[in-house]
Amino acid sequence: MPVVTFDYNDFINLLGHKISKDEIINKLPMIGADFDKIEDDEISIEFFPDRPDLASVEGIARASRAFFNFEIGLKTYNIKKSDIVINVEPTVNKVRPFVVTALVKNVSMTDELIASLMDLQEKLHLGLGRNRKKVAIGVHNFEPVEPPFVYKAVDPNTVQFVPLTKVESMTMTEILQKHEKGTDYAFILEGYDKHPLIIDSNNNVLSYPPIINGSLTEVTPFTTDLFIDVTGTDKKAINYALNIVVTSLAERGGQIYSTTVKYEKETVTSPNLNPVKRKLSIKYVNRVLGTNLGDKEISKCLKKMGYNVTIGKDELIVEIPAWRADILHEIDLIEDVSVGYGYDKFETSLPKDMTFGKELPNRNLYDGLRNILVGLGFNEVSTFTISNEKDEFEKIGLKIGTRAIIENPIGEEYSCLRVGLIPSLLKILNENRHHPLPQQIFELGIIVDEKFKNQHYLSAIKIDAKANFTECKSFVDAVMRDSGTKYTIKNFNHPGFIKGRCASINSKGKEIGFFGELHPIIAFEIKVDLINQ
Repeated sequence: MPVVTFDYNDFINLLGHKISKDEIINKLPMIGADFDKIEDDEISIEFFPDRPDLASVEGIARASRAFFNFEIGLKTYNIKKSDIVINVEPTVNKVRPFVVTALVKNVSMTDELIASLMDLQEKLHLGLGRNRKKVAIGVHNFEPVEPPFVYKAVDPNTVQFVPLTKVESMTMTEILQKHEKGTDYAFILEGYDKHPLIIDSNNNVLSYPPIINGSLTEVTPFTTDLFIDVTGTDKKAINYALNIVVTSLAERGGQIYSTTVKYEKETVTSPNLNPVKRKLSIKYVNRVLGTNLGDKEISKCLKKMGYNVTIGKDELIVEIPAWRADILHEIDLIEDVSVGYGYDKFETSLPKDMTFGKELPNRNLYDGLRNILVGLGFNEVSTFTISNEKDEFEKIGLKIGTRAIIENPIGEEYSCLRVGLIPSLLKILNENRHHPLPQQIFELGIIVDEKFKNQHYLSAIKIDAKANFTECKSFVDAVMRDSGTKYTIKNFNHPGFIKGRCASINSKGKEIGFFGELHPIIAFEIKVDLINQ
């Protein structure tokens, strides 16, 4: 979870009200946080990742004003109109189709603001932005550039500029190969022959999203006017990111100016801080929370969480702040009602019925298998059941087959449920490839089979310079013997294994597994001689 570190005195200045450090420590976690550490006036607090608006001290101060009853209800910001236009060319549609921008003037670049802005930008990149794949934020010194701006896709070999932290001009291709940020994020643009670029009316490069800004617009302690661009693949996400950044700057005294974004078929004004209205059933709130709250009580709880509320017949009309990316459903509003009401006010009770638990079927077998593998020198790991087709099939030489597909995944790496354990273990080895050999790991975990049923699978891998088929068979013999299972082996062909060094495990006339030496062609960047499965 994101950890936000700030100075107590800076927080009080942003809050605009006096509150003791002890009261902050006692009450602030009720919003949905946990203190990481407190050293003198430096406070580190860990917030749940579903609240990106609390990823900065400015956002925490805004939420605290309402939560501590200093300024309840929806915070509003004055937005002035500018004549800045950014024209979006259709060439970006295939690579990174959306952009929103804003101008914030009269910013005082204090040490606290610089540190907070940089930290907020990176937290939004990692969380809301999915490591810049979904959202990337550029913050620029507005003074040296001249609108209108253009957002377009270009051949990366034809455009060059001086990127941040460098003094020499580089082509976009060279940036991907030589610049630290280029090598870190080149994977996002892999496979595209044209890359996104933002330029001004004089063809000066502002940004090469999602990689790096140009050095021309580098922000310095003397910068007063900031131009912000947010590009990405998700319209809602980029708007939330922009709203969070500009309102954080406004909390520091900056003046927000709107800009015009012109697409081929539509024109939008950004940022858009108009609240979204949603109906909330009073009956539904009380049914979920087990309470008997009236409309005014629920309204008070929501205003304490930073909403505006209009009371209607049997329902409330709730105005949701434009920076609250976590509100997707009525139940999210009900959660905030419970926070505003106070978890300490809910009555607790003991279970009315006595029940007795028992072990799940096959639990003794699973525990026994774990003990056997540990006894053979293997370390147990536990990995994610969510995976993707590339890891589950393509990287181990299989054609994409039947799998449980995740609808609306948060990213390409989380597109299906795993169908086996081999890719999960290979990823672990990949992450630990710089550590000494041998490495022996196993997992007894759940996969989803071709009938979309959960099944427990056991898989183990040893990586060593001297690993071979004979040693692998000895491990299989030990597991089967100690588990009391009679078995035979037969020659088996698997595209991920070396031909002639792979065998199936059969028991009671049924194939129950396979083992052997993985083929060097597997695409998991593990530089070793042999791997046993």
